[in-house]
Amino acid sequence: MIDRREIYEARSAAYDVLSLLREVERQLKSARNWGIYDMLGGGMFSTLIKHGKVDKAETLLRQVRDKLIILQRELGDVRVNFATEFRLTGFERFMDFAFDNILTDWLVQSKIQNTLREVNDLMTEVQRVINVLDRIECQNSTVN
Repeated sequence: MIDRREIYEARSAAYDVLSLLREVERQLKSARNWGIYDMLGGGMFSTLIKHGKVDKAETLLRQVRDKLIILQRELGDVRVNFATEFRLTGFERFMDFAFDNILTDWLVQSKIQNTLREVNDLMTEVQRVINVLDRIECQNSTVN
């Protein structure tokens, strides 16, 4: 039987990661929208806003990486596997500003979209872990 406190700590760590990922997703979707406007001729103003959103997402992704380490440690206590590798991809800021054209705008949009996909995949995996923890807790409750 697994200690109820260990399950709680693992679930709490998973929800911390999930919360940060939701905010990353929100920032990236906003950056994507500003990027579309930028590709339609939004100019330097839209480029600045887009990169502000990307900067916020990158900061949050560094926090996600730190929280994932905590989550993996907590999951080890309850013997739940969580073997995911998360990469922090960079954005070509200099190119986007120096060569503000449809090609560089499209490249940045592509990076934003790829990162959004990775964030969504990770959110799905964290939700799966939460479901596993719920089942473990339920099984422990029926044993008691």
